[in-house]
Amino acid sequence: MNFTMMETQALSSKKAEGDPYLHLQIDSKTQVLLPMKTTQEVLITTANRLTVMPNMLPCFLGLLNQRSRIFWIVDLGKLLDLSPLKPDVQQYSIAIIREGKQALGLAVEKVKGVTRFPPEKIQSPIGTVEVGLIPYLKGCIAQERQILLILDSEAILNTPTLH
Repeated sequence: MNFTMMETQALSSKKAEGDPYLHLQIDSKTQVLLPMKTTQEVLITTANRLTVMPNMLPCFLGLLNQRSRIFWIVDLGKLLDLSPLKPDVQQYSIAIIREGKQALGLAVEKVKGVTRFPPEKIQSPIGTVEVGLIPYLKGCIAQERQILLILDSEAILNTPTLH
Protein backbone atom coordinates (compact mmCIF):
# COMPACT_ATOMS: atom_id res chain seq x y z
CA MET A 1 0.00 0.00 0.00
CA ASN A 2 1.37 3.41 -0.93
CA PHE A 3 0.35 6.49 1.04
CA THR A 4 0.73 10.07 -0.06
CA MET A 5 2.55 12.49 2.24
CA MET A 6 -0.77 13.98 3.45
CA GLU A 7 -2.26 10.54 4.17
CA THR A 8 0.84 9.56 6.14
CA GLN A 9 0.66 12.76 8.19
CA ALA A 10 -3.07 12.23 8.83
CA LEU A 11 -2.41 8.66 10.02
CA SER A 12 0.44 9.84 12.25
CA SER A 13 -1.64 12.60 13.83
CA LYS A 14 -4.50 10.15 14.47
CA LYS A 15 -2.11 7.78 16.18
CA ALA A 16 -0.59 10.65 18.18
CA GLU A 17 -4.03 11.66 19.46
CA GLY A 18 -4.50 8.19 20.91
CA ASP A 19 -7.09 5.46 20.97
CA PRO A 20 -10.78 6.46 21.01
CA TYR A 21 -12.89 5.86 24.13
CA LEU A 22 -16.53 6.50 24.95
CA HIS A 23 -16.59 8.72 28.05
CA LEU A 24 -19.36 7.76 30.51
CA GLN A 25 -20.40 9.30 33.81
CA ILE A 26 -21.65 6.84 36.44
CA ASP A 27 -22.21 9.45 39.17
CA SER A 28 -20.89 12.88 40.15
CA LYS A 29 -17.55 11.36 41.24
CA THR A 30 -17.01 8.44 38.88
CA GLN A 31 -16.26 8.59 35.18
CA VAL A 32 -15.27 5.63 33.03
CA LEU A 33 -13.98 5.04 29.52
CA LEU A 34 -15.10 2.26 27.18
CA PRO A 35 -12.88 1.34 24.24
CA MET A 36 -14.70 2.35 21.06
CA LYS A 37 -13.75 -0.92 19.36
CA THR A 38 -16.18 -2.75 21.69
CA THR A 39 -18.89 -0.08 21.73
CA GLN A 40 -21.65 -0.91 19.28
CA GLU A 41 -23.95 2.06 19.81
CA VAL A 42 -25.16 4.67 22.27
CA LEU A 43 -28.77 5.57 22.85
CA ILE A 44 -31.07 7.40 25.19
CA THR A 45 -34.34 5.66 25.87
CA THR A 46 -37.28 6.12 28.20
CA ALA A 47 -37.57 3.85 31.21
CA ASN A 48 -40.89 2.43 29.98
CA ARG A 49 -39.18 0.90 26.89
CA LEU A 50 -37.45 -1.63 29.15
CA THR A 51 -39.26 -4.86 29.97
CA VAL A 52 -38.60 -5.64 33.61
CA MET A 53 -38.00 -9.33 34.30
CA PRO A 54 -38.95 -10.86 37.66
CA ASN A 55 -36.44 -12.58 39.95
CA MET A 56 -33.36 -10.93 38.43
CA LEU A 57 -30.42 -9.48 40.30
CA PRO A 58 -30.81 -5.78 41.22
CA CYS A 59 -28.23 -4.65 38.63
CA PHE A 60 -30.53 -5.87 35.79
CA LEU A 61 -32.87 -3.10 34.67
CA GLY A 62 -34.63 -5.20 32.04
CA LEU A 63 -34.70 -6.10 28.35
CA LEU A 64 -34.63 -3.61 25.49
CA ASN A 65 -35.86 -4.34 21.98
CA GLN A 66 -33.71 -2.19 19.70
CA ARG A 67 -33.99 -2.60 15.93
CA SER A 68 -35.42 -6.12 16.27
CA ARG A 69 -32.62 -7.22 18.60
CA ILE A 70 -33.01 -7.87 22.31
CA PHE A 71 -30.41 -6.60 24.79
CA TRP A 72 -30.11 -7.04 28.54
CA ILE A 73 -29.64 -3.63 30.18
CA VAL A 74 -27.71 -3.38 33.44
CA ASP A 75 -27.08 -0.49 35.78
CA LEU A 76 -23.30 -0.18 35.36
CA GLY A 77 -22.83 1.61 38.68
CA LYS A 78 -24.68 -1.11 40.58
CA LEU A 79 -22.87 -3.89 38.68
CA LEU A 80 -19.50 -2.42 39.70
CA ASP A 81 -20.64 -1.83 43.33
CA LEU A 82 -20.54 1.93 42.79
CA SER A 83 -23.46 4.38 42.89
CA PRO A 84 -26.63 2.97 41.30
CA LEU A 85 -28.84 5.07 39.05
CA LYS A 86 -31.57 7.06 40.77
CA PRO A 87 -34.65 4.83 41.17
CA ASP A 88 -37.05 7.43 39.73
CA VAL A 89 -35.08 8.00 36.50
CA GLN A 90 -37.36 8.55 33.48
CA GLN A 91 -34.79 7.90 30.78
CA TYR A 92 -31.58 5.95 30.47
CA SER A 93 -28.32 6.73 28.70
CA ILE A 94 -27.14 3.36 27.41
CA ALA A 95 -23.91 2.19 25.79
CA ILE A 96 -24.24 -1.17 24.07
CA ILE A 97 -21.02 -3.15 24.15
CA ARG A 98 -20.23 -6.19 22.02
CA GLU A 99 -17.50 -8.83 22.02
CA GLY A 100 -18.09 -11.55 19.44
CA LYS A 101 -21.69 -12.70 19.79
CA GLN A 102 -22.14 -11.31 23.29
CA ALA A 103 -23.78 -7.92 23.74
CA LEU A 104 -24.96 -5.97 26.77
CA GLY A 105 -26.42 -2.53 27.42
CA LEU A 106 -24.75 -0.46 30.15
CA ALA A 107 -27.01 2.21 31.65
CA VAL A 108 -25.22 5.24 33.10
CA GLU A 109 -26.07 8.71 34.37
CA LYS A 110 -24.65 10.43 31.29
CA VAL A 111 -22.74 9.80 28.06
CA LYS A 112 -20.16 12.56 27.78
CA GLY A 113 -18.87 11.84 24.28
CA VAL A 114 -15.76 10.38 22.68
CA THR A 115 -12.25 11.18 23.83
CA ARG A 116 -8.78 9.95 22.89
CA PHE A 117 -5.85 8.95 25.03
CA PRO A 118 -2.46 7.61 23.96
CA PRO A 119 -1.65 4.15 25.40
CA GLU A 120 1.32 5.53 27.36
CA LYS A 121 -1.06 7.60 29.56
CA ILE A 122 -2.76 4.44 30.85
CA GLN A 123 -1.64 3.39 34.32
CA SER A 124 -2.26 0.32 36.43
CA PRO A 125 -5.38 0.63 38.60
CA ILE A 126 -3.75 -1.35 41.43
CA GLY A 127 -3.38 0.87 44.48
CA THR A 128 -5.49 3.59 42.85
CA VAL A 129 -9.00 2.11 42.99
CA GLU A 130 -10.89 -0.30 45.20
CA VAL A 131 -9.77 -3.91 44.81
CA GLY A 132 -13.28 -5.04 43.74
CA LEU A 133 -13.11 -2.87 40.61
CA ILE A 134 -9.75 -4.16 39.33
CA PRO A 135 -11.10 -7.27 37.50
CA TYR A 136 -13.30 -4.97 35.37
CA LEU A 137 -10.55 -2.55 34.38
CA LYS A 138 -7.84 -2.36 31.74
CA GLY A 139 -6.27 0.56 33.55
CA CYS A 140 -6.87 4.14 34.58
CA ILE A 141 -5.87 7.62 33.53
CA ALA A 142 -5.10 10.29 36.11
CA GLN A 143 -6.60 13.64 35.21
CA GLU A 144 -6.20 16.95 37.08
CA ARG A 145 -8.95 16.33 39.64
CA GLN A 146 -10.14 12.81 38.94
CA ILE A 147 -9.24 9.36 37.77
CA LEU A 148 -10.83 7.96 34.61
CA LEU A 149 -11.34 4.21 34.79
CA ILE A 150 -10.83 2.26 31.55
CA LEU A 151 -13.32 -0.58 31.47
CA ASP A 152 -12.57 -4.05 30.13
CA SER A 153 -15.67 -4.89 28.05
CA GLU A 154 -14.80 -8.58 27.86
CA ALA A 155 -14.48 -8.82 31.66
CA ILE A 156 -17.85 -7.11 32.10
CA LEU A 157 -19.56 -9.39 29.58
CA ASN A 158 -18.07 -12.48 31.24
CA THR A 159 -18.59 -11.52 34.88
CA PRO A 160 -20.20 -14.36 36.86
CA THR A 161 -22.84 -11.92 38.14
CA LEU A 162 -24.40 -11.78 34.67
CA HIS A 163 -24.47 -15.53 34.04
